[in-house]
Amino acid sequence: MANEAENQNHTIAVLVENKFGVLARIAGLFSGRGFNIDSLSVGETLDPTISRMTIVTKGDAAIIEQVIKQLHKLIDVIKVIDLTGEDYVDRELVLLKVNAEPAVRAEVLRIADIFRAKVVDVTPTTYTLEATGDQKKIEAIIELLKPYGIQELVRTGKVAIARGSKAIRKRDEEKIRGVREQKVVGFYD
Repeated sequence: MANEAENQNHTIAVLVENKFGVLARIAGLFSGRGFNIDSLSVGETLDPTISRMTIVTKGDAAIIEQVIKQLHKLIDVIKVIDLTGEDYVDRELVLLKVNAEPAVRAEVLRIADIFRAKVVDVTPTTYTLEATGDQKKIEAIIELLKPYGIQELVRTGKVAIARGSKAIRKRDEEKIRGVREQKVVGFYD
């Protein structure tokens, strides 16, 4: 029972200033405290000066609370949201280069069709497929394609967004930035 609590996945969304070194500081925070990042995705928001990170990590409530408090202390962090336990949508993307000799091409395409994967490249002996979905869907397509020979696999981390009114809107970002601009460097609230 204790192991289940320790191994619970947590999805954390972090809004940060889009500046060099921010990613390194956040990764350093995790590694310096012995926490592992299972998945990390980063990209600009509608405002190019703000990026959003989706971090997946494992831990019990106390560890996650400590991580969130430490993230709040970083000067370039604007907002931290623990999506775990909330109602949210998440997706991953995978690119798979699969053996597709003439004898198995139709079956590989059938599997791709079942998972609504797209064929993004074709050679005489391979298909490169693109699939998106939640973690279970991505793992399922990988397992079904393994017998045909996966030559290469590239998988993104999870991206997640809260459903409904919990979403961060542009005006919220502007309000957050206004609060950030009032802070004096080196002092935290």
